[in-house]
Amino acid sequence: MDQDVSSRTRRLRQLKRTIQATVKRIWQLAPHRSLNRKGALSFCKAFLQHSYLSVFDREMARANLRLRLLMDEVKGHALFTVDKTGLVTSWNRGAERIFGHKKSDVVGQHFSRFFTQEDIQSGAPDKLLQQAELSGRANDQGWQIRKDGTRFFAEGSLVVLGRGSNREFGRQTHDVTKRRNAEETLRQAQKMDAIGRLAGGVAHDFNNLLTIISGYSEMVMDSLSPKDPQRPHVQIIIDAGVRAASLTHQLLTFSRQTVLEPKVVSLNELVCDAERMFQRLIGENVVLTTVLDPKAKPVKVDPSLFGQVLLNLIVNARDAMPLGGNLTIETCNVNWEQDYAATHPQIPSGQYVMLSTTDTGCGMTPESSLRIFEPFYTTKEAGKGTGLGLAVVHGIIKQSNGYIQVYSEPALGTTFKIYLPAVEDEVTVQKALENKRAMGGAETILLVEDEKDVRGLALHALQSHGYKVLSGIDGKDGMRVAGEYRGVIDLLVTDVVMPGMGGRQLAEALGPEWPKMKVLFTSGYTDDAVVRHGILQKEVAFLQKPYTPLSLTTKVRAVLDQTNAVAPLGR
Repeated sequence: MDQDVSSRTRRLRQLKRTIQATVKRIWQLAPHRSLNRKGALSFCKAFLQHSYLSVFDREMARANLRLRLLMDEVKGHALFTVDKTGLVTSWNRGAERIFGHKKSDVVGQHFSRFFTQEDIQSGAPDKLLQQAELSGRANDQGWQIRKDGTRFFAEGSLVVLGRGSNREFGRQTHDVTKRRNAEETLRQAQKMDAIGRLAGGVAHDFNNLLTIISGYSEMVMDSLSPKDPQRPHVQIIIDAGVRAASLTHQLLTFSRQTVLEPKVVSLNELVCDAERMFQRLIGENVVLTTVLDPKAKPVKVDPSLFGQVLLNLIVNARDAMPLGGNLTIETCNVNWEQDYAATHPQIPSGQYVMLSTTDTGCGMTPESSLRIFEPFYTTKEAGKGTGLGLAVVHGIIKQSNGYIQVYSEPALGTTFKIYLPAVEDEVTVQKALENKRAMGGAETILLVEDEKDVRGLALHALQSHGYKVLSGIDGKDGMRVAGEYRGVIDLLVTDVVMPGMGGRQLAEALGPEWPKMKVLFTSGYTDDAVVRHGILQKEVAFLQKPYTPLSLTTKVRAVLDQTNAVAPLGR
């Protein structure tokens, strides 16, 4: 570049010396040769114009050549020129790489061939030319079409080059699909997080109400004789409470605020255990195929919640194939290399186990695929879906430190791919649990709950099963009640989130005085207090709201009978 400038400077200096010598000679000849001064000036003017224009033309030609050579070497951007009618006149290597067309295929063709049909019908290419003509430059962004018909999202510009009859336009196009996808992923994550926080807050308050509704309904039912005509009415209330509790559980799961009980499991075993149920669920007109890698590594998930993930994906696939089709479930190990992770920043490099479900159903548009994990968003007909199924799947996978991706095209089907971190631990052996009826006891329980009606329900349930119950309306009141009591407190049953002193702080404050006291936490909202502040440890029990008198007393008896539930929270 410096050599070009130096050479051009030398040429211009030589031209200047030539012009000065010529003008001097003309002035010397003018008095003796019938050339008056006016004629000499005219001659000089013409000579200078011709000389400078000749040099200018040569320099412009050289500059254009250098520019075209430079354009041809740029591979990251598509650079080409079009005439004033929009026909392509030049085509660089970057354009060939990005669009897939060779130079001979596009020179002489209208540049609108790279636009989508929607943009062509709206007149976008002509409008771009007109805007560049008026202002000298026009910027645009949108989908562009490659030779193979695939789309990519591009940012581009069109600028005016030259003047008059030599005027043409320079077109620059840059593929920004990866950046746009990353930005869209970030926006989607922020939106999902905001909706999740809202859902968690609603579920927290709703769970307290459901505890009251379901709990007192159960108490009323227990007080009625088997032939009482009011029993069916009360049963309707109980059933409604169960359905509402299921809805709030889904909201908490979506918002990643449900309490997990992760275990080391084999995805192959989970799929095999549920395969018979899946076959009944999808019906005879859907062919179910499993392709399970026998070398698939274990993963750490909550088995029951991951069963819900599989169930929701199977139901989603079934509904996409009303006339039947094929459904394939596949597992395999995936080594997510660092280079590949760079193109998918949402998934760090590492060892994963991939589980995928692929159907041959109706598929989805790109717009639907972007929103498919939003709560209450559904592509199904009205009345045929709540819009929570895939949102719950997304929440469970994220809370399990996994990732989920969707690939779909209309009329071709849909594939969901789940990536879970592989672990080297041995698979946890599942033990069958014996169902026991709730039994009472004579132990002393400190009950701390800030919701008055919930506290009254729990107090009645525990006292009716023989327990001695001390109650407080919040953490500070619980400290006061415990301080005034002179006996042994066997169990603390406390809400996690309360004004002032929360359940964790209360348990830690009471620990030194009653080191053998066991703790049972209850909450309808588990994000801040349970997950983030680390209350969930193996020796600490938790009961999710809404609960019934039976579930409360059953859990209390189980915690009191545990020998390893002593000294929770590191006491």
